[in-house]
Amino acid sequence: MYSKAFIPYRAYFSSPFARWQGSLQNEHAIELAAATTRRWLAAKNIEPKIFDYLYLGKTIGQKSTFYAAPWAAALMGAAEIPGCHIPQACSTSTTCVSQAAAGIETCLYENVFCLMTDRCSNGPLTVWPNPPGPGGSVIAENWMMDNFAKDPWGGAAMIQTAENVVKKAGGITKEDCDRVTYRRYEQYQDALANDREFQKRYMFPVEYKKSKKENALLEADEGVTPTTREGLTRLKPVVEGGVHSYGAQTHPADGNCGIVVCTREKARELSTDNKIEIQVLSYGFARAPKAHMAMAPVPAASMALEKAGVDIKGIKAIKTHNPFAANDLYLANEMNIDVMKVNNYGCSLVYGHPQGPTAGRGIIEMIEELVILGGGYGLFTGCAAGDTGAALVVKVS
Repeated sequence: MYSKAFIPYRAYFSSPFARWQGSLQNEHAIELAAATTRRWLAAKNIEPKIFDYLYLGKTIGQKSTFYAAPWAAALMGAAEIPGCHIPQACSTSTTCVSQAAAGIETCLYENVFCLMTDRCSNGPLTVWPNPPGPGGSVIAENWMMDNFAKDPWGGAAMIQTAENVVKKAGGITKEDCDRVTYRRYEQYQDALANDREFQKRYMFPVEYKKSKKENALLEADEGVTPTTREGLTRLKPVVEGGVHSYGAQTHPADGNCGIVVCTREKARELSTDNKIEIQVLSYGFARAPKAHMAMAPVPAASMALEKAGVDIKGIKAIKTHNPFAANDLYLANEMNIDVMKVNNYGCSLVYGHPQGPTAGRGIIEMIEELVILGGGYGLFTGCAAGDTGAALVVKVS
């Protein structure tokens, strides 16, 4: 599908993720992401003006978000370039990278920056005029809680869509979900080994206001829940008759990430190791049956694999956005893969889900895993609001 789009080695970063209402709760998502990018570019000795275009991925409303991408470009030091704002819920990062790759493929750009950010904390309360209402009373929406609680088309809460897939697929138990959840926690611990050696390959600290007079650095994920097998067993399902406890689902978070997508020539200029080449091969998308969101990653992954000309057996590293443990169980059952070997070094089930940057961090971790393994094909796939899914295949040589 793509033959000209590349990601320079180490020309990407993710901030730590902070559980909502934590250290980043009062930071403006666009301003924080742009400031973090500016600091990262300076640390890498990369001039912001080298970029042709910016894709800003952000789902949750922020003040002055009307100006979104061009504002972010100016704040990160690239005031001369325009940009596009992509709000694609959980598949925002995947779509941003694909759109950048499509632009490279068609020679529209040579060097694109994809900046993904969101703040689930202190989500906006949106109010609309409603003259026909009783006394002209307004219509109000709590952006976070109302949308978590109900899809206007599917008519179900997010967690109910996962339980619907469990019922439809059959054979997935609470014990299965607890087993996978604990495995995901173990895999995350691998990323923390040797003083967070794996995470330090890509993670960049974020500077935030600790008080009116004091700034601080958030250097590691904040708010990850310590997990044990016994603790998971004791937790009851959230939905009566369901299989997901509080521990077997992700938590909202705050954070940001950035990925450079460019031509092969530009990638060689920006790479920290020219012996490593990272190619974006394909993108896949899908929409599952109504209120069955956890099914969507499978057809999205299948499409991306077909477009890349790669069989699932040829994939060396698989990462997913898995807001519920059943997502990975369903994927593994449908694609005949070992659920315990998916999501090495971490995933959103454990370190949280800030919406826009979630998939981006997963893609970055997948690239680093492939480098450790000596190269190969990687598949990222995940679900998103509206029973949709998006996937990406990359090749590390």
